[in-house]
Amino acid sequence: MEPITQNSIGIDGEVFAERRGALRHRVLKSATLRYNRGYGALECIVRNLSDTGARLAFGETAAVPTEFDFWLNGSDAPMRAVVRWRGLESVGIEFIK
Repeated sequence: MEPITQNSIGIDGEVFAERRGALRHRVLKSATLRYNRGYGALECIVRNLSDTGARLAFGETAAVPTEFDFWLNGSDAPMRAVVRWRGLESVGIEFIK
C-alpha cells in the first residue's frame, strides 16, 4: 500500500494543503455497510483507507445512510462510521470511536 501524499488541486488549478489528520493509503478492497439494525446492507469498493476514515465507491450514493456499521472484508469486527461528504459515485466516511 502506497500512502497518498500529494496535495489536492481545486477546479481552478489552485493547490491546497492536505487537511486530513491521518495518512491515507490507496486500496482496492470490498466492504459491506450494514444499517437499520442489520436489516439493510450495501456493498461497496474501498478506494482509500486510513485509521480515521475511508473513501467508498458506489454505482450511486443516494441510498447510502448517514451512519452505519462498516465491515471491511477480511476484518474481525465492524467499525461504526458516519458520512462526512457525498458525491455522485463516492462518499467519504469517518470512523466513530
